[in-house]
Amino acid sequence: MSALHGTKKFVVWDPPGVTQPELVSEVVEAAAAAAKKGGSSGTQGTRLTKSTASTMSTAESKLIGGPFTKTKNPEWLKTRSAIFDEVKKLRDAEQSLKPRTPITVTLPDGSVKSTLKDGSPFLSYSTSPYDVAVTISQGLADASVVARVWYSNRIDWDPFSEGAEGSDGLDELEDNDAADEKTESGEKAELWDMTRPLVGPVKKLEFVKFAEEKDGMTAFWHSSAHILGEAIEHLYGGYLTIGPPISSGFYYDCYLGDGSVSEEDYKVLEKEVTSAIVKKKQKFERLVVTKEEAMKMFQYNPFKMEILRTKVADNTRTTVYRCGDLIDLCRGPHVRHTGMIKSFSCTNHSATQWLAKDGNDQLQRVYGVSFPDKKMMTIWKENREKAKARDHRVIGVKQGLFMFHELSPGSCFFLPPGARIYNKLIEFIKEEYWKRGYDEVVTPNVFNLDLWRKSGHYQHYKDGMFIFDVEGQEWGMKPMNCPGHCLIFGSTTRSWRDLPMRFADFGVLHRNELSGALTGLTRVRRFQQDDAHIYCRQDQIEEEVLGALEFMKYVYDIFGMSYKLELSTRPAKALGEIDVWNKAEAALASAMDKFAGKGNWRENPGDGAFYGPKIDIKVSDSMDRIHQCATIQLDFQLPIRFDLKYKSNVSFKEGEVKKERGTNDAKEGFERPVMVHRAMLGSVERMFAVLTEHYGGKWPLWLSPRQVMLVPVHSDQFEYGESIRAQLHDLKFFAECDTSKSTFQKKVRNAQVDQWNYQLVIGKAEMTNGTVNIRTRANEQKGEMKVEEFLAMLQRERDEHK
Repeated sequence: MSALHGTKKFVVWDPPGVTQPELVSEVVEAAAAAAKKGGSSGTQGTRLTKSTASTMSTAESKLIGGPFTKTKNPEWLKTRSAIFDEVKKLRDAEQSLKPRTPITVTLPDGSVKSTLKDGSPFLSYSTSPYDVAVTISQGLADASVVARVWYSNRIDWDPFSEGAEGSDGLDELEDNDAADEKTESGEKAELWDMTRPLVGPVKKLEFVKFAEEKDGMTAFWHSSAHILGEAIEHLYGGYLTIGPPISSGFYYDCYLGDGSVSEEDYKVLEKEVTSAIVKKKQKFERLVVTKEEAMKMFQYNPFKMEILRTKVADNTRTTVYRCGDLIDLCRGPHVRHTGMIKSFSCTNHSATQWLAKDGNDQLQRVYGVSFPDKKMMTIWKENREKAKARDHRVIGVKQGLFMFHELSPGSCFFLPPGARIYNKLIEFIKEEYWKRGYDEVVTPNVFNLDLWRKSGHYQHYKDGMFIFDVEGQEWGMKPMNCPGHCLIFGSTTRSWRDLPMRFADFGVLHRNELSGALTGLTRVRRFQQDDAHIYCRQDQIEEEVLGALEFMKYVYDIFGMSYKLELSTRPAKALGEIDVWNKAEAALASAMDKFAGKGNWRENPGDGAFYGPKIDIKVSDSMDRIHQCATIQLDFQLPIRFDLKYKSNVSFKEGEVKKERGTNDAKEGFERPVMVHRAMLGSVERMFAVLTEHYGGKWPLWLSPRQVMLVPVHSDQFEYGESIRAQLHDLKFFAECDTSKSTFQKKVRNAQVDQWNYQLVIGKAEMTNGTVNIRTRANEQKGEMKVEEFLAMLQRERDEHK
């Protein structure tokens, strides 16, 4: 399924303050999305999807920017602010008519708040989340970026007057699908400004901090994009277009005519941000405006006018936000004031085109990153330099691990040392399959497209598949394994006694990624996954999920990577019976409690896939970057699409609702299995890249392609060295004996540079005594040891995955 298998899921999400943003990957991803819409090398329109794309990106290419002269603090800044103030008076008058009714607010721990610190009641259209937070602690109030609100009901609420039906052109720019889609008992949550008054009683209020979850980072970086935009307007008078948060920070696109941005501009922009914007603690103000008011406000900017014409319907309202003299079309939410952004840095720049279309105006894009703590920026910069040195593409070349060729772009050639690592990873998982009751299967690489029509993938994956004609019919190379496994399950009659069935497959997968999107081993066309699908009864979900979690822990403990778990539950557009969803989610939650302990995992309400809830497993590498490679996901829909069923041990009459056991659509005497998609490594190629950078090329012995180098001091010891190498080879260790004419010191140094785990120095004494003199990769001298003892030590180390 897309959430499980999509290569986009393999993109690294870097948590703030501790990681280097993958700016190149971000641009490449954006370029790929743009190209699929018919765009060119620019990436402006790539995050304008669905509603935006249907209007703006399909418009004819045209130049709308017009003449431009760089101007500091242009006059239209004052004009725009004056219009904002006029409209604000009108909206304030409207808001003054709203009822100030006493309300209650329920916190996540179940406690109910109803009064301010002075004892006065919480009032609708008056009390804000910040006011509520202050009643708990001032520190919580000041540290919270935004709030997440579930309303019991809204008092005198009119979506039109609140601008809830309007748009800002950023409808789906945020890489944060769950931001406004989190649900609880079917009710959507909303991200809410901390200072925006609540509009009714709240059945659950959460305070979102920067470092604790993605929504906090998204809002913080969105606010940071606004202050970057403010600096661009102050310094250059640039016409701002789009400025979204992204997974590694934020960017803003602007029109500068024939002008451009260079690296020399970074310090100037940063100085403006820190000294003229952040220092003033400019508050973020939300204002609802009509389309006509907005067009008057942005009449100087042809790009904002284009967004308003194409994205905001006539006679409707939308919202803008102001900080200082910056005013921008925006849905928010934002931080309380600019002073919360303690550290700010410009990180990159590029040229792009309006809506990513050839022939449109050229825009300048400036990227940035920011944090609420200067220490976070220091760590981020340190890890940025470390990440550069550890880039798997660099290490891959240095260590001769893999290569690519223009005759097969995106398909990796693993050279002998790299193939050793690749095969060892697969062997490692296969050994665990044997212990954990999985059955390996081998499935075809090529299928008739009717399979993908039946599975539902055709509509979403056709453009990403390699498709060709076979005797007048469409066939394609498989991009995923799950439909093939469904064919296996459905090939014969199954009984309840047969379940669970666990099918594992390392079949080769192909995805037709655009050439411009291919990036090392993280974005490829040909790859393999440690893909497995479990077919089980509803009452087996908890046990199977718990087993998968324990499998995951075993794998990542060996890799030396920590992890966090998140349970994503039923979304608003979920398919299937609510009762089935509830029981499945309860089983997942119970498994996670047993595995991690209550309170040691987090729930993402409403963030599950439409076909089932999922457990997101986010692992941290040695640079504290977060990767999402492993996954566990339930699927209620593929079993229905493929009419998968098993003989039940419970008797049901035709059409009877089987609420206790599952769905009611299988014929009498049968039930639907639940399908569990799970992967530990995910893409082996992707995991190869992650581990290369995690270890910095210093592979642990069990995974190392270069384990033991024998270093004879003199040619007299060559034969002895070769005999030890042969013993190591027989034990399936990768070993070589350096019989070159280099000096002994040079041989040792070469072996250490090439990352051989052990160098065994052999001189006259060692040959006489039947010993070896051991040195490690770190040049630690362990002394002399009998060959037999060394071999036994080496085998223990390998068996213990050290």
